This record gives sequence, C-alpha cells and structure tokens, in this order.
Amino acid sequence: MSTCLYLDTSAVLRAILENGTSPEIEGLIAAAPALVTSRLSLVESSRALHRLRQLGQVSEAKLADAQREISALWARCELWELTPSVCERARHVAPGKSLRTFDALHLATFVLAREKIEGLELITVDDRLQAALEAV
Repeated sequence: MSTCLYLDTSAVLRAILENGTSPEIEGLIAAAPALVTSRLSLVESSRALHRLRQLGQVSEAKLADAQREISALWARCELWELTPSVCERARHVAPGKSLRTFDALHLATFVLAREKIEGLELITVDDRLQAALEAV
C-alpha cells in the first residue's frame, strides 16, 4: 500500500527538472494516495524557475513544461499554510541540527501534519533536512 507523502520542494524540483535521475522519488510521488506540502513550496519552486530563467541555462520550452508539471503536482497536494503555530514550531524544531529557515518551516509543517495524518512520510533530497528529520 502506498504512503501519504509530505513533499519538500527539493524533491519536486529534482523529480521534474531532473526527470529520470531519481526514479524512486518519482515513483513514490506518482503512487502516493495523498500528497501534502507547505504553501512555501509554491514560492520556492517559482523562485527556482525564475533563477533558472535568469541564468539562461535551461530552454524556455523546458521551463514552461516544468512550470506546468509543477503546477499540476501542487494541485494534487493538500496545502498547509504558514500559520503562527508552524512558525512557532519552526523556531524550536530539531534544535541540535543546522537548518536553514525554509527547511525549519518545512520540517515544522511536516511534524504538525504528521500529528493529523497517520503514516505521513517526508520526501526530500536535502541532506540537512533529512538529518534533522531523523532528530524529530
């Protein structure tokens, strides 16, 4: 049986922009009965595409395709907002780990979502976030 997944932006960008490089993640996302993410993911993914556009290293056609795929994936997700409780949890989550702000917000959102969604698993390709996940 497939598992409900919390998607970190890094995993989505890898699965879509580098399609075929992470078949396990791509398969998990495709098979998941439910997907969850933070509204922060929408911002992060849009900013990543803007950066790629500015660098000029990816064709406009590929960026347009990626934007469509990412938007379709976010449409499948239950979006969790950046609420005061998420921000408060992010201030204290995994205190012994070195986390960037956005990663702390993702981890806090995941922890709160996992309290409501049994069996929820976080999917990330970010090593620091993965290490912090093991501490919660």
